[in-house]
Formats: sequence, structure tokens, C-alpha cells
Amino acid sequence: MEAQAQGLLETEPLQGRDEDAVASADFSSMLSEEEKQELKAELVQLEDEITTLRQVLSAKERHLVEIKQKLGMNLMNELKQNFSKSWHDMQTTTAYKKTHETLSHAGQKATAAFSNVGTAISKKFGDMSYSIRHSISMPAMRRK
Repeated sequence: MEAQAQGLLETEPLQGRDEDAVASADFSSMLSEEEKQELKAELVQLEDEITTLRQVLSAKERHLVEIKQKLGMNLMNELKQNFSKSWHDMQTTTAYKKTHETLSHAGQKATAAFSNVGTAISKKFGDMSYSIRHSISMPAMRRK
């Protein structure tokens, strides 16, 4: 008996399938006419309160815009300030510092490698130029 009573008095929150079953259940047949009227009145009251809250929020947002305009703040300035702050915050993170350091080091190595390749190509062209000039200046080698 106690195990059966425990099943009816579960304290765990509803899970997926249970929520669907409760949402699709029709409890209106279990309510008296008086309870239905009370719930309908509460529903109307809640809808009115929500409407009022939306109107208050809208008025406060308009007031906020007016104050910002008086202070010379506009959307573009706010975006710039937010971007600058976010950029600064990001640059101060450890991950950014490590990444910046790694990429800087890699850039230096790449620059050195390109410089070495450029030097090697220049040397090769220099050798080729010498070889061409040398063969032109020695007519005997051309006739062979």
C-alpha cells in the first residue's frame, strides 16, 4: 500500500513524456463551474497585468532614449564603446596573449624563411648571369 501511495506522491519534477501527457490532459471536466469562473477571472487579470507591464516597459524605453539623446549618446557611439571595451577585454585574456605571441613568432620565422629563399634565388640568378656573360665573352666556347 505504501509503495502505491509513494507513486502518487512523487516529488521529482516531470520529465519529457510526463510533461506532454499533462499538457494534453483535459482538466476542465474535473473543475466545478465556480472554479472555472475563478480561473477565467484570474486569466483575464494576468493578461491585463501583462499588458500594463508591456506599456510601462515601452514608456521606460522611450524615456531611456530621450535621456541618451540629451546626453549625446547614440547607437553608433554605444556600438563603438562596446566594441572598444570588448576588444580591450579580449586583448587582455591569456588565450589572446598566447596566440598573439605564437603568431608573432611564426611570422618572424616565415619572414626569415622567405628571406633565405629570396637570397638563394638571387644567388642562382647571379650564377646564371655570370655563366651567360662568361659564355658570351669567350667565343671559343661558343663554337664547340
